[in-house]
Amino acid sequence: MELILEPFGVSFVLRALIAGVLAAILCGCIGTWVVLRGLAFFGDAMSHGMLPGVAIAALLGGHLMIGAAISALLMAAGITWVAGESKLSQDVSIGLLFVGMLAFGVVIISHSQSFAVDLTAFLFGDVLGVRWADLVILGVATGLGVLACILLRRPFLALAFDERKAATLAMRPGWAHAALLVLTALAVVASFQIVGTLLVFGLLIGPPATAFLLFRSVGAMMVAAAALGAFATFAGLLISWHAGTSAGATIALVAVGAFFVALVAKRLRNALVSHW
Repeated sequence: MELILEPFGVSFVLRALIAGVLAAILCGCIGTWVVLRGLAFFGDAMSHGMLPGVAIAALLGGHLMIGAAISALLMAAGITWVAGESKLSQDVSIGLLFVGMLAFGVVIISHSQSFAVDLTAFLFGDVLGVRWADLVILGVATGLGVLACILLRRPFLALAFDERKAATLAMRPGWAHAALLVLTALAVVASFQIVGTLLVFGLLIGPPATAFLLFRSVGAMMVAAAALGAFATFAGLLISWHAGTSAGATIALVAVGAFFVALVAKRLRNALVSHW
């Protein structure tokens, strides 16, 4: 496939790489707290819970990311409200909103088939179709996400290791938890166009989980997760270009595959150390 050069000499492949790196930084920082807090199920549910907002935005001719953001925020608020009012566990609250939002989205889709192609890109990603406007939005979201992770480091750290201790230290664990849910929604919404909602989970969980195996410092985990996500983006785009595979799926596969490589390598290293 011939590269199509745009003004300023920047190709769509380079634009896709920039978008992927920004998404990797955003998901690496926020995903680190998601992994430490054990909110992987929430991240997965959030990626599916955006479907109603995207479907409605597509029917009304609006921006898909705006619809996804509204849907994600409603889902985060709904999970917090259901857990607080019903006294059910957070997993149950997430499961209820997950199924409800996904079913609502499917109902909307089944009512109109006019935007099937757009939803295919939404579900599986269209990293090579990223526009300059998308880069600006993603850049702003990445800046806000990284800044929030830095400013809220202390309450997030206290919350990750001992919620009761966080309350004792006046860290307001309830507000910190709500903020983390919102940040997770931000990462998913901002990144879904890069790898799709079904695959954004790979960037959000894969690199941070790999970094968790390699480092113990939260700061080091964030930097490593961002770097691993950027590597997955570059390697995924390179592989998909030559192999003719889906770019978003390949990026996610590399991100998750790196975790298992690190896990096996760590296991072999521990076995060698114990043997000698």
